[in-house]
Amino acid sequence: MTTSRTNQLLAGIVFAMLWASASAATKFGVLSVSPLVLAQVRFMIAGVGMLGYAYLVQKESPVPNRTEFGRLTIFALLNTTIYLGGFVLALKQVSAGIGSLSTATNPLFITLMSAVWLRRKLRWQEGAGLALGLLGVVVATIPLLADAHATVQGLLILLGSMISVSAATVYYARYDWRLPPLVINGWQVFLGGLLLLPFTLLTTDFATQHYDLRFWTSVGWLIIPVSVVALQLWFRLVRADAVRASLWLFLCPIFGFAYSAALLGEPITWLTVVGTALVIGGLGLARRGV
Repeated sequence: MTTSRTNQLLAGIVFAMLWASASAATKFGVLSVSPLVLAQVRFMIAGVGMLGYAYLVQKESPVPNRTEFGRLTIFALLNTTIYLGGFVLALKQVSAGIGSLSTATNPLFITLMSAVWLRRKLRWQEGAGLALGLLGVVVATIPLLADAHATVQGLLILLGSMISVSAATVYYARYDWRLPPLVINGWQVFLGGLLLLPFTLLTTDFATQHYDLRFWTSVGWLIIPVSVVALQLWFRLVRADAVRASLWLFLCPIFGFAYSAALLGEPITWLTVVGTALVIGGLGLARRGV
């Protein structure tokens, strides 16, 4: 295996580990504050922090032009405001395991959208790998789904957020971005937070919020390992190939189950083990086609 492929492999695994942790961290955060407050604080601190580092520390980072600002705004709306805002709202009503499971639906949407928007031909290994991976996710989550408590509204919000992030991934891959990943990430998180702000102000009872240690620990984890490190890795993977990058999302539920079991007491059964094997097998098959 070449150094480049090894680096891509490591980037994909680390991305999946960090991205999967968002569900558990969010579940803890919404015990202290409303979902939109958690998302709002996270977006604004992460966005300002990344932009501050890019422009005050690195100093040579380029400023987006008008066209790039337009693209960044659309990307921010899809990838941050709708996806992450909807995700945190949904996790108030569904389990962390179901939240992790939802990430595995992204490759299906991304593959279909890429075929239409990017005119990328779907190879049979990719299709078979996607099907095998989705089967593994279903098998692994049978025990969780049997015991999970979720509302129809929560599941619909979660579905909408998954469609939105899949569209964001394909939209991002359509353009040859002049801006470095840190600048793109900083602006899209910051702009996404600004777009979310009116909804947060109109729907939140600020007198009932508790900005305790649990809240700040959740925010800190969602900002640094998830919003900064994981998204930087994600942009790197997407720039290489949007569909290939999406395959790493299959591993997110597996890591998510481990976090949920350790932190939230959700069970891991033999079906989870069988599902994990199917997911890894599907990932390997799909990667042979790219």
